[in-house]
Amino acid sequence: MATRTGEPRDFIREIIIEDLRSGRYERVHTRFPPEPNGYLHIGHAKSVLLNYWIAKEFGGKFNLRFDNTNPEKESAEYVEAIKRDVRWLGADWEDREFYASDYFEQLYEWAEYLIKQGKAYVDDLSPEEVSEYRGKAIIKGDEVLTPPGKESPYRNRSVEENLDLFRRMRAGEFPEGSKTLRAKIDMSHPNLNMRDPVMYRIIYASHHRTGSKWCLYPTYDWAHGQSDAIEGITHSICTREFEVHRPLYEWFLGNLPVPHKPRQIEFARLNLTYTVMSKRLLLRLVQEGHVKGWDDPRLPTLAGMRRRGYTPEAIQEFIRRVGVSKTESIVEYELLEHCVRDDLNKRAPRRMAVLEPLRVVITNYPDGQVEWFEALNNPEDPSAGTRKVPFSKVIYIEREDFMEEPPPEFFRLAPGREVRLRYAYFIRCDEVIKDKDGKIVELRCTYDPATRGGEAPDGRKVKATLHWVSAAHAIEAEVRLYDRLFTKPDPLDVPEGHDWLENLNPNSLVVLQGCKLEPSLEGAEPGERFQFERKGYFCVDPDSRPGRLVFNRTATLRDTWQKIKRKQGK
Repeated sequence: MATRTGEPRDFIREIIIEDLRSGRYERVHTRFPPEPNGYLHIGHAKSVLLNYWIAKEFGGKFNLRFDNTNPEKESAEYVEAIKRDVRWLGADWEDREFYASDYFEQLYEWAEYLIKQGKAYVDDLSPEEVSEYRGKAIIKGDEVLTPPGKESPYRNRSVEENLDLFRRMRAGEFPEGSKTLRAKIDMSHPNLNMRDPVMYRIIYASHHRTGSKWCLYPTYDWAHGQSDAIEGITHSICTREFEVHRPLYEWFLGNLPVPHKPRQIEFARLNLTYTVMSKRLLLRLVQEGHVKGWDDPRLPTLAGMRRRGYTPEAIQEFIRRVGVSKTESIVEYELLEHCVRDDLNKRAPRRMAVLEPLRVVITNYPDGQVEWFEALNNPEDPSAGTRKVPFSKVIYIEREDFMEEPPPEFFRLAPGREVRLRYAYFIRCDEVIKDKDGKIVELRCTYDPATRGGEAPDGRKVKATLHWVSAAHAIEAEVRLYDRLFTKPDPLDVPEGHDWLENLNPNSLVVLQGCKLEPSLEGAEPGERFQFERKGYFCVDPDSRPGRLVFNRTATLRDTWQKIKRKQGK
């Protein structure tokens, strides 16, 4: 059996094909189950799209379910942000939006069922004691040893006593953290997750959906599999860190009268160089002010990437290229940038923008004259049409495009040298004007009227073409140049006693004021993307206001991924 869309097969799709062939399942139903305790990042995008694509490929269904079982860390803000990001990625859950909190009553009833079966008990040990009694893994050479744990002194309470205590826990009779409900499994099991895991804890905090109705909250492990079963999920597809939790997932399902038994399958999570992929670490960056919120364009959050100008199509292509496997690996950030450039090259309109302007006066150009040149909106897309660009006596060029004493390999503007102005004329630099401190403030040039359109009738050539903006028509903008947030490919690789935040890149954001843009950019709306010719891809930031445009650099034009591939011989 082939998938409906012809997507390349991987081990997960092979498993699903076999499950359908053997009759284990007659349909496919997947889900994305985020905890609403932070914003989604690029790693979550892999899980979202994999689950959604598989459902679509096999003609199945896809759910969005929030595993909202910890009121102390979760919020409605995170819920709305996650929905916005999943929808932006292109995954449609239709009307199947669910919450683990919707199932609190059913989960509670199943907990009582396990108590009555003698398979769960109320424990008075503190969290620290629970951890101590369960024991820990010991690494000895190439072996990982797990000596048996120690049973809680409360493990053999009677069914009646456990039921009474559990109901009183629900009623709020005990202090927070004083008691837990634990599954009675095996304190000598080699998998620590099977050593009487905690199912419920007492937390006196308002829940973003249930308010103060509950003070008894299920753990993730207890709620997750049963929520899958309630919703009729067939394949619970998750990342490999949950592999050691799978025996517990299956134990709960096997010991409860659930209506359906899903199958858990794990794949390698997405790791990306020059960033961190943990909500806990991202939260620290936000809370300590190292970035400006969850949607800071330097973060790998989907909100940050959207604000920076990334497209969902580029992220989808990136996820396809990364593929699905069981082997952990680290993906070069350059591949993500390559996918973004490749996508924006096709869709982003071209515009001229001078980010660090240098004033140029064309001395032999008529005063007051304005010419309008035809410029292509996108050479990659003929249907994108053209626009008119004004040209006048005073223009701006990039300061880096002029050198008073150029080295041999510098071919742009210099004293006595001629260059082409894109779409317009050849100009030659005749004079350099400096202020009292010796800083160049103006160039005085002459133009050749015979080179209109950028070609010389006598056939002479120039070695450089510069972009420019007419001073009389330019609009000003703020431009934010974003770079990688960290200086090392693995930011967490630090010597003992050092903090990973020491690897923050101090130049991850450079803000330029007084940038000069061609007038066609006036009125650009937040979220619109452009290629600034010779400078890179840029997106209008939500901070923009009428008369005050703000642009974020999405990516430079230089594609380092292609260099990496050539170096690797790919």
